[in-house]
Amino acid sequence: MFQTSVYVERRAALAQRLKSGLLLFFGNEESPMNYADNAYSFRQDSTFLYYFGIAHPGLVAMIDIDENQEMIFGNEMGIDDIVWMGRQETIQEKANLAGISKVLPSAELSDHIRKAVSLKRTIHYLPPYRAENKIKLADLLSLNVNQLKPSASLPFIQAVAAQRSIKSAVEITEIEQAVNHSIDMHLLAMQKTRPGLKEEEIAALIHGEALRTGGNIAYPIILTVHGEILHNHFHGNVMQDGQLVLNDSGMETAMGYCGDLTRTFPVGKKFDNRQREVYAIVQAALQSAEAESKPHTKYIDVHYAACKSLAEGMKAMGLMKGDMDEAVAAGAHALFFQCGTGHMMGLDVHDMEDLGEEYVGYDDTLKKEKELFGLKSLRLGRALEPGYVFTIEPGIYMIPELIDLWKADRKFESFINYAEVEKFKDFSGIRLENNYAMTTEGLRLLGKPLAIEISEVEEIRNNAY
Repeated sequence: MFQTSVYVERRAALAQRLKSGLLLFFGNEESPMNYADNAYSFRQDSTFLYYFGIAHPGLVAMIDIDENQEMIFGNEMGIDDIVWMGRQETIQEKANLAGISKVLPSAELSDHIRKAVSLKRTIHYLPPYRAENKIKLADLLSLNVNQLKPSASLPFIQAVAAQRSIKSAVEITEIEQAVNHSIDMHLLAMQKTRPGLKEEEIAALIHGEALRTGGNIAYPIILTVHGEILHNHFHGNVMQDGQLVLNDSGMETAMGYCGDLTRTFPVGKKFDNRQREVYAIVQAALQSAEAESKPHTKYIDVHYAACKSLAEGMKAMGLMKGDMDEAVAAGAHALFFQCGTGHMMGLDVHDMEDLGEEYVGYDDTLKKEKELFGLKSLRLGRALEPGYVFTIEPGIYMIPELIDLWKADRKFESFINYAEVEKFKDFSGIRLENNYAMTTEGLRLLGKPLAIEISEVEEIRNNAY
């Protein structure tokens, strides 16, 4: 946990913004894999961590703004728990570290809610994403589960999103620790990969590296020779010389802060000519996006800078044709780049996605575009403010099924040279991703150096085996 004052100040700022009502914070429960006592690794709700810092299952917190009270509801360990788990730090001890003196049994939560309802007080809650919290909240508020999301408090969502978006110095230090450990994971993958190994062998090594640091992986590892699949969690392929490995993986610290990096490298010692050409295009798009990323610049413009750079590279290779400004405006480049250029990052790898991308990545001046292919998955569009932490991750993905579909529909024929694109259906994909903080002076790359130049990557691969 951070110092007690961090959590006290965060809650005070939140209460000042919302001014009145009860604020409910549902922590997460243990989540069983196949029966109740065999649970997945526990992960606390990120907003609960942000305001209370306690990574303990089964807790609910309440801030009563009108009564100036803060309390946590949860059950202390009984003798059965102690027999199985040993004596742990009590909830009260943990609450004290968060600056909360009042801890009540879980059963008393319903009494507080019933009283508030009877007095017609405003009860603010965030949209729940776990089934057990949906059931609990629906029962407490006498709502149908399907009513919970539309009835969630918009002022509460907006206040939390605004506060969590601006990372403090202590948060950025913790995020950078996660990024540095993520860099160690990526370097290990580059050093240990060799032809004949299964993807799962390298995935196991880098997962172990995350655990070794006292944290865990921030999201399921993407390590694949089929980089054209954007989120490929299958690790059963045998890696062969001539293929590329796309490694998208990151570490999460014990406090819950994330790193999220991607590198693409050859299974063998060198990139072939075609791979080098496409890699250089993706790297140029990353650099274009970095150059566009300035304080108060809209991230959607950063996205378009990456798209334009990618399209120009595709045109130079003969895969696209015509005016690339027109091509990008129409969405023709999305045959090769189907997703957004990046996203916010912090306590979640896609920070606060549970609150709704339309509140986190967008604002009243910029609505999320859901229709144009390639823009609907852009999680961040709003202006980049000092304190934002985010990714930039352009890529080129040659998806045979998408190529066949667009070609059959004769889609964007004035911009796409399908005869040349056909030759790349066996290519797979390349993605490069770094993590950044926006400062008042400009963009800051987070973490220690990690090989990205072709020469740097090949040097590591030449010494790998």
